[in-house]
Amino acid sequence: MIVVRAAVLPAVGSPLETAEIDLPEPGPGQVRVRLAAAGVCHSDLSLANGTMRVPVPAVLGHEGAGTVVSVGDGVGHVGPGDDVILNWAPSCGVCHACSLGEVWLCESALTGARRVHAHRADGSELYPGLNVAAFAEETVVAAGCVLPAPHGVPLTDAALLGCAVLTGYGAVHHCARVRAGESVVVLGAGGVGLATLQAARAAGAGTIIAVDVSPAKEELALAAGATAFVVASDSTPRDVRGLTGGHGADVAVECVGRAATIRSAWESTRRGGRTTVVGIGGKDQHVTFNALELFHWSRTLSGCVYGNSDPARDLPVIAEHIRAGRLDPALLVTDRIGLDGIPLAFENMLAGKGGRALVVF
Repeated sequence: MIVVRAAVLPAVGSPLETAEIDLPEPGPGQVRVRLAAAGVCHSDLSLANGTMRVPVPAVLGHEGAGTVVSVGDGVGHVGPGDDVILNWAPSCGVCHACSLGEVWLCESALTGARRVHAHRADGSELYPGLNVAAFAEETVVAAGCVLPAPHGVPLTDAALLGCAVLTGYGAVHHCARVRAGESVVVLGAGGVGLATLQAARAAGAGTIIAVDVSPAKEELALAAGATAFVVASDSTPRDVRGLTGGHGADVAVECVGRAATIRSAWESTRRGGRTTVVGIGGKDQHVTFNALELFHWSRTLSGCVYGNSDPARDLPVIAEHIRAGRLDPALLVTDRIGLDGIPLAFENMLAGKGGRALVVF
């Protein structure tokens, strides 16, 4: 057994506990990774508060990077000493979604989250929140959950590629399909929102508007690529129209996951424009539309899972953007913390403070 420190969610709604856990040695088709860094994502908070359901108790954390310590039989694409990015949603390649090329919707992606991952000191079982259990000094994952880290990208930056950057990039390039010169409004300037702003700038968008409840995020949003900043309010759609010639944005990307924000994104989009929802909301968050407005505005409303991305395809492209200076993952990070700092990071997230908190091991 391998003894490591980890942040454990004892039960839904309970605070995280830092504890020593017992990891097994990697078996066939598994990889043992020593974490360098792990991002604290809103999805982790959604798991902790029950918005998204997974077996508990669990080790959370799904956005991370590190170095391979050892591998089990049958693993050939990585080996000891290799730097890797954790992929929390590995695709099976054979289900209906995968056969359509929609690997981000793989029906088996979260199978690993239902398998016992480790044990606490008292012998009780632990599960990996979203397959990879990145809130730990080390983890043991299925081989499909690791991808070679790109050369020239520090592991502390590469950690963010596994969710925030990949999601923001995909939202712009795969979901909204932003074209050069188009106007884009991004609602929510957290980690994913900041990555979306960067991706919009890299896509050649013209007017790029960031919207957030916190005025303190203006400087961060402008550095990420926004050309204008709006403090979120009931008048957000009117403010966006005022910045886009009275029409509304060609593209709106919602990165919050609340009914009111989704509605605001929809109303901020021009007639015939595209509204993309990235934020994960609860099932009690209901968004309503009337039949006439759907006809009249002729907008497209779409969901977005993991940026509709294929990590194996998209990570090399993102890495090239990083090396060329068009994307900067480090800009997303506003707090560097240890495992004990994750509960406060959750509190800051709920309060709308800061960008991405990064656990650095």
